[in-house]
Amino acid sequence: MKPTLLVLAAGMGSRYGGLKQIDGLGPNGEIIMDYSINDAIRAGFGKVVFVIRHDFEDAFKSVINAEHFGNRIQVEYVYQELDYLPEGFSVPEGRVKPWGTNHAILMAKDVINEPFAIINADDFYGRDAFQVMGDHLRTLENAKGQYCMVGYCLENTLSENGTVSRGVCEVNEQGLLTGMTERTNIGRSGNIIQNTNPDGSTIELAPDTTVSMNLFGFTPDYFAESEKLFVEWLRERGSEMKSEYYIPFAVNTFIANGYATMRVLKTTAQWFGVTYKEDRDMVVDRLRKLHEQGIY
Repeated sequence: MKPTLLVLAAGMGSRYGGLKQIDGLGPNGEIIMDYSINDAIRAGFGKVVFVIRHDFEDAFKSVINAEHFGNRIQVEYVYQELDYLPEGFSVPEGRVKPWGTNHAILMAKDVINEPFAIINADDFYGRDAFQVMGDHLRTLENAKGQYCMVGYCLENTLSENGTVSRGVCEVNEQGLLTGMTERTNIGRSGNIIQNTNPDGSTIELAPDTTVSMNLFGFTPDYFAESEKLFVEWLRERGSEMKSEYYIPFAVNTFIANGYATMRVLKTTAQWFGVTYKEDRDMVVDRLRKLHEQGIY
């Protein structure tokens, strides 16, 4: 059994002003997705599913297709649109904000029947992260409610150019997630890492604090359970103009009600991405060094 990789790419058009303007950050013009898919193939993934939008479908497919990856992996596409909602629900008048990352996952429910991992299209996760995720997912064939995530050391995910938001994880002695708290405004202050709260107070965070970078692994039952939860969520918050159905919300709910466990997989990989425009040179430099070291 080969796991599947689900790539959340529906936000790419709005973030970059269109697919054609995505930066080629690698020394040969590679985009970050090239590295992710290459690492997934090496880690034994058998299929990649891209969540995109119809308004940039042609441009996306002209670049990101099976041929682009040397026909080494099966490629499929699904679509996230604002009006793709469960029966009985409609988009509130005036809402333009997407429904969030967990809604994006639901778009793939008809094309994934095996354990799968999800990633953001524009984040670099590192080869080791894909390997530990792929190895674990292969042990979950026919399993239900046995989810997992790759946990990164906080200090390996920071930007030197501003604060970041991270899902700070609580992990028990068995290596299982017990809770995840979204913390914004995390950054360095001298030699310490701290989270600044809205009221101005601060909390110091240890450099080895485990954080989530949205590299999760799920068994296929996640689709049905998450859709049921989405219906409940829509009844409570669907009328809000900016509410989003996030992955951590579903994960915390399933852990709290005893439906699922989430194993936290450790990685030596260093995450990076272009959170700020000033991060671009750093990403280019890191990718160049990875090529010089022969990793790519």
